[in-house]
Amino acid sequence: MEELQYPIGRFRAPEQVTPAQLKGYINDIRHLPALVEIAVQHLDTWQLDTPYRPGGWTVAQVVHHLADSHMNAITRFKLALTEAQPVIKPYDEAAWAGLPDVTLTPVNVSITLLHALHTRWVHLLENLSPSDWQKTFVHPEHNAIFDLQTTAANYAWHGRHHLAHIENTKYEVGGRK
Repeated sequence: MEELQYPIGRFRAPEQVTPAQLKGYINDIRHLPALVEIAVQHLDTWQLDTPYRPGGWTVAQVVHHLADSHMNAITRFKLALTEAQPVIKPYDEAAWAGLPDVTLTPVNVSITLLHALHTRWVHLLENLSPSDWQKTFVHPEHNAIFDLQTTAANYAWHGRHHLAHIENTKYEVGGRK
């Protein structure tokens, strides 16, 4: 079950982040919307409604979750950039995945949102100074402080993680890989 839940492994925060790694994280974030769009483009409704693992979200819920999560991500970045160590607002991801905007909206709407959101996010990330990357926010659910470079690594992983869910499910249900 661990392999189905974490097909690329669990996130491991880097001990130190180099400029080359940051560039890689930004590129992962930049390319995610197109990769998700390609991954779901030939899936029918049945395939989109297939969970990526027993008890897990459907492919459609994963796509909508990426949009929800990454909207929160850019907000977290902006808060950290404009306030002194803000406390971010966590949200109930599972509850959000069951709301009508997820259950009734076609995935192409969230893919369009991802394209627009990631364009803005990448413009922001590419223009951060070295000191900006050190800025932090508090995550009250984790009772921890996160800097922006580690957060970029986490969201780059997050996108690859859910893309693997989509691609693995597509393969399992007979879609084109």
